[in-house]
Amino acid sequence: MPVDFSLCLTAAFLLLSPVGAVISNRRAGSPILYTASLLFSAALAGNALAFLISGGEPSTDVLPLGIPWMGAHFREDALSAVFIVVINLGAAGASFYALGYGRHEQEPRRVIPFYPAFLAAMNLVVLADDAFSFLLSWEFMSLSSWALVMAHHRAPANVRAGFVYLVMASFGTLALLLAFGLLAGPDGNYAFDAIRGSGRAAAHSWLVLLLILLGAGSKAGIVPLHVWLPLAHPAAPSHVSALMSGVMTKVAIYGFIRIIFDLVGAPEWWQGMAVLVLGGITAVIGVLYALMEHDLKRLLAYHTIENIGIIFIGLGLALAFRSNGMPAAAALSLTAALFHVFNHSLFKSLLFFGSGAVLNSTGARDMEQLGGLIHRMPQTAVAFLVGCVAISALPPLNGFASEWMTFQAILLSPSLPQWGLKLSVPATGALLALSAALAAACFVKAFGVTFLGRPRTARAAAAIETDIFSRLTMFIWAGLCVLFGVLPALAIDAIGPAVLGLLGARLAPQLPISWYLLVPISENRSSYDGLLVFLFIALSALFTAIAVHWLGSRAIRRSAIWDCGFPDPSPLAQYTAGSFAQPIRRVFGTLVFHAHEQVVIPAPGDVAPARFHVTLQDPAWDGIYAPLASAVSFAAGRLNVLQFLTIRRYLTLVFVTLVALLVVLAIWT
Repeated sequence: MPVDFSLCLTAAFLLLSPVGAVISNRRAGSPILYTASLLFSAALAGNALAFLISGGEPSTDVLPLGIPWMGAHFREDALSAVFIVVINLGAAGASFYALGYGRHEQEPRRVIPFYPAFLAAMNLVVLADDAFSFLLSWEFMSLSSWALVMAHHRAPANVRAGFVYLVMASFGTLALLLAFGLLAGPDGNYAFDAIRGSGRAAAHSWLVLLLILLGAGSKAGIVPLHVWLPLAHPAAPSHVSALMSGVMTKVAIYGFIRIIFDLVGAPEWWQGMAVLVLGGITAVIGVLYALMEHDLKRLLAYHTIENIGIIFIGLGLALAFRSNGMPAAAALSLTAALFHVFNHSLFKSLLFFGSGAVLNSTGARDMEQLGGLIHRMPQTAVAFLVGCVAISALPPLNGFASEWMTFQAILLSPSLPQWGLKLSVPATGALLALSAALAAACFVKAFGVTFLGRPRTARAAAAIETDIFSRLTMFIWAGLCVLFGVLPALAIDAIGPAVLGLLGARLAPQLPISWYLLVPISENRSSYDGLLVFLFIALSALFTAIAVHWLGSRAIRRSAIWDCGFPDPSPLAQYTAGSFAQPIRRVFGTLVFHAHEQVVIPAPGDVAPARFHVTLQDPAWDGIYAPLASAVSFAAGRLNVLQFLTIRRYLTLVFVTLVALLVVLAIWT
């Protein structure tokens, strides 16, 4: 059965961890572990893809583990198969990339043992079919990824990132534990099949949705639960950052879909509106913070928040349409969300691979210390440019296809009867359009400041191209971004069984209609021909190049020198990341970032340079987490006295507590 094959390979990942601990000191240890991880991941992804294509029935298995009277339930259905493909395709790419990148790792003994454990944990979350196994795997995923975040533990910023990540992960697990407690009820049957048939979620639907948003949303990075993500993702090694940003956040999306769409049952329309609005706010806030960033990996981490918001927009639309008995529109929305899950895993992994190549070659992540790398790392620059175009939702790459489908679902909103949805869906559509435009501006900055212009430092001037494994991985992933943008029907038809299993409806199979055409609703309403757009762009560029080459004059002409705005050959005279983002900061700075600008101008006659300093703050951190941290510190200081009580006072405290609990129990019953 598919689930048995997946469990065996997941167990193989777990066995790799102690092997990695033994061989991590050897020169050949890193290639052996990453090669094994690559093979196991490819086998898992291939098995899940074959399951989707064949349209097989869900397979289950029960192991004598976990809760004694229940065991550990595991299940592989179409939804879990979609996410197994996402997880293990990303894992295969990260493992192949690490064959070259891992040779330069400063702390291999802190990475190699935990890397396969992290892969195993993500697969176990997707395969789990009871609450205990799900939560145990979820916590295992959090702890193994925390160990990878702390790999470079000597940097104080990484220690802080690991602490914040661990606190947020524990908070999310607690929220999920409470949600499963509500769903299971007093019977305590935590198997997913029993929860599906219990119907208990209706009485506490608002509380269940809130807890799931807190639990899964904190791991995915929705606003305002995003504060850990731009700290932890850049702290990890680059191939691990690609997994955390491109894959682990999708496991959180899986948890949300599994619980809300599968276990809870029929939704209310206001649930869709809440998820929809939250997704729109998350998308815009994420891209605005990315625009302000100078650190290349932190910029990519903030863009993960933006894309998580886009996915939640699709999920909110699906809930809204489903609650109003519109299965075709709900299927379109959910398909768009799942397609963007897959697409984001591709182009975000590609961009983290590119940033890792830049970091490996220059030792710098700050874009202000880079520049001119297109001449020294041309292959990395081309692959990174493909990722920039894809994440900016520009045709004909895959990011455009999934966002275009989301817009098509938004255009169906006038059929919704509730005025709350009639107003919130178009408003969220406007936020989605704004985030797409800002994303394009952000990656013009990221690519231009990093790869174009003149080198700003000696390290950038001395950069060389990265290793062959890293380059091959980047070009393969760039090719996948092009493939699924030009031929999106390949992915949409594979996603169809998962949508059908959740909603009872799916998009019409696209390949029988036309292998190159995407028709989400009907041909007379809207369609997208990615191949035609690709050919038009390619031929237009080719004809333009030929025309310029043939019609351009080769004669030598004398004229005034055009300095291109750079009268001074110094790299200080060119645009910086900060100057590029200044107009956006002036518009949104006060409201979103609490921006404060300070200009120091020397007195007349003073030859000292002028100074310009900008301070940005995260309102979520300042308004929520900093006061909570202060309150916890205050309470801990006051409760510290309990460590120094006498035996008599300890016994008195225990007695009073017991009496209070008995009184509460008597009142409750």
